[in-house]
Amino acid sequence: MLRVGLTGGIGAGKSAVARRLARHGAIIIDSDVLAREVVEPGTPGLAEIVATFGAGVLTTEGRLDRPALAAKVFGDDEARRRLEKIIHPRVRESAARLHAVAAPEAVVVSDIPLLVETGQAPSFHLVVVVEAARDARVRRLVATRGMTEEQAAARIAAQADDARRRAAADVLLINDGTLDELNAQVDGLYRRRLLPYERNVRTGTSAPAPRDLRIADPDPAWPAVAERIMARIRHAVRDHPGVTVSHIGSTAVPGLPAKDVIDLMLAVRTLDEADELAGTLGAAGLPRRPGEWVDNARGLHGQTWPKRLHGSADPGRPVNLHVRVAGSPGWRFALLMRDHLRAVPEARDGYAAAKAEWSLRHKDRYTYGEAKEPWFDEEARAADEWAEATGWQPS
Repeated sequence: MLRVGLTGGIGAGKSAVARRLARHGAIIIDSDVLAREVVEPGTPGLAEIVATFGAGVLTTEGRLDRPALAAKVFGDDEARRRLEKIIHPRVRESAARLHAVAAPEAVVVSDIPLLVETGQAPSFHLVVVVEAARDARVRRLVATRGMTEEQAAARIAAQADDARRRAAADVLLINDGTLDELNAQVDGLYRRRLLPYERNVRTGTSAPAPRDLRIADPDPAWPAVAERIMARIRHAVRDHPGVTVSHIGSTAVPGLPAKDVIDLMLAVRTLDEADELAGTLGAAGLPRRPGEWVDNARGLHGQTWPKRLHGSADPGRPVNLHVRVAGSPGWRFALLMRDHLRAVPEARDGYAAAKAEWSLRHKDRYTYGEAKEPWFDEEARAADEWAEATGWQPS
């Protein structure tokens, strides 16, 4: 099963995206619908709302008077938080029950207006954000919901801003054009990313890596992409205290060209713990790659140190997740190399120049990787000297 979080500011077009995904066969869990269901007459949710806000939030028929409740909480952060503590946990429980009965091959899309504000992004394999220009959103709210321009502007201002939602987005759909243009974006997303992603998660398969070697210019978005994936990993392994995840490799060094592959490292206490976590990581979209994997134990000639390697099931975002024992030579070198290259511009620039030369002489990833080994040996010595001089400690 693939779990997709769908969100967007009010009036951005999120509902249109949900309808299009449903036409493709996705199961839609609408949080607004669930939020209404958990406060139906006779529910514990409605009883708690009345106990908190008074009988004035009920209609004469005993149903929730939404305008009356909105008047009590709009503009009052404390009242809004009290309401959220009543409704949000119940909505999540209802959503969890719907997830539990979905077919194993389902693409389940949770339509959550406040996904970012409530911190739910790490619980999904992928977060899709729909964005539209503010003026377009105001026009839509006036035309479709009967709001005044002032009311529409106030509702927009009460939600997370575009920058905050964009930071949580694995996929950003821009809805400044026609409905047909939006639908075309959704169609491509479903065929090219969601369907293969779901299949890969279900079968425990990593998306194939690009065959050709391509070194990309430094991308300032790499750290944010890495942080989103690490947040998912932390969420997945939350019951394993002491396990940590770090952004390593070239994409973790600002200003350094790199293959567009995010390298992460999960630090575990033992390889037995790594094996215990394999299923958890696979369910989170990071299945274990088959085979035996080892690190070169830098400074210990001819020796290697075993590790585990996971990849991404997401065809739209290549990831290598190196699972290493904390304190092992490979664990230490990954952190030391990253920090040395961050701290010493000459080392970073020298690595960039070497990358350019290797990429001219080697057109596939494997021979390129072999060509780097002598440089890594030199880097290990230089980084060790830097660590000793600065008092560096792994973190």
